[in-house]
Amino acid sequence: MRTTLATGALLAFVLAGWTAGFAAVPAMADDKQALMAEGKTLIRDFGGALKAELQAALQEGGPVKAIEICQLRAPAIARGISEDSGWRVARSSHRLRNPNNTPDAYTAAAIEEFLTRQAAGEAAADLVKAEIVTEQGSRVFRMVKAIPTGALCLNCHGGSEVKPEVVAALAERYPDDRARGFGEGDMRGVFSLKKPLE
Repeated sequence: MRTTLATGALLAFVLAGWTAGFAAVPAMADDKQALMAEGKTLIRDFGGALKAELQAALQEGGPVKAIEICQLRAPAIARGISEDSGWRVARSSHRLRNPNNTPDAYTAAAIEEFLTRQAAGEAAADLVKAEIVTEQGSRVFRMVKAIPTGALCLNCHGGSEVKPEVVAALAERYPDDRARGFGEGDMRGVFSLKKPLE
């Protein structure tokens, strides 16, 4: 009788662990979806704040003023959102304007993947990669989302439409600028987000 009870208890324990293992899979998926939603909100906040300041600068002093605002305010906006949220929020590109935005290995790989997908016909606005990974022994959530070139962006990131005074201002502030020659809809960079999970 005792043997039967002990065996039953052991079986219940094993089954509980086995089913808990299966329950953890959807929980991980749910976590990823929640993290993606949070990441998209942070991207919207960052992009929205920067766009509003750039539009105001364009009205005040044209594209040259917008370059100044972008250089000064974009890092400050990213820093503020990062400090408030506990995430690391940044921008990067395959054609850098600011060398301070050089991608880390994860972001660089995502950019290469996005360029391949864009060449195959995917819209830049739809390019996103998000996953939970292990970095230096800790679980982190990584998310990279492409930044499509909008009509407003062409003032400083376009080709022949970039005015000479803008070219001169870019050369002064960013001597190694490679972030021109984009067309509307092209991926001109990415938002790169990272959140420690433990």
